[in-house]
Amino acid sequence: MAARARQNMRLPPEVNRALYVRNLPFKITAEEMYDIFGKFGAIRQIRLGNASDTRGTAFVVYEDIYDAKNALDHLSGFNVCGRYLVVLYYQQTKMMKRLDTEREMKELAEMRARLGIDSGDTAVDLTSK
Repeated sequence: MAARARQNMRLPPEVNRALYVRNLPFKITAEEMYDIFGKFGAIRQIRLGNASDTRGTAFVVYEDIYDAKNALDHLSGFNVCGRYLVVLYYQQTKMMKRLDTEREMKELAEMRARLGIDSGDTAVDLTSK
């Protein structure tokens, strides 16, 4: 009966099998992640952030999209070691847009430094020449 109800249920377009988890304790292990997230369905993969800028984050990929939705519904705001989890659907386009914006800002800063333009000036007076 539950499988038939799932087939008739319409999901929003942002729903997918991959979850992005933030605000994790830095010392959490993969086994603990499997214990927490495995209660909601079969997990294909868990990737914990281990670099300085990705610590406290993880990607959890479920086998079934409905299991991912159920985990997001139940674990968003869940308290783990005094930290409240932030669970989101992974959206590649938004992540790539953010990375592109960061790259463009870095290139702009390098260009300004190379050309000797002060970053505080946003307008250029062309009438003074």
